[in-house]
Amino acid sequence: MNQNALQAYFRLGMLITVGSVLLLIVQQPDTAEYVVTVLSVCIGVVLMALVAFAARFL
Repeated sequence: MNQNALQAYFRLGMLITVGSVLLLIVQQPDTAEYVVTVLSVCIGVVLMALVAFAARFL
């Protein structure tokens, strides 16, 4: 896969993760928004892990 594309996907994962972590600071824990934000953190981390895996082994 193109190295520039992998870098762009990794940066997208970082944007999702960092933005979601910052939102977790201001969200109240027992709300639906909190659940969506936690899922966004998970999606960002999974995206970064997949990109790192692809960069390493493909």
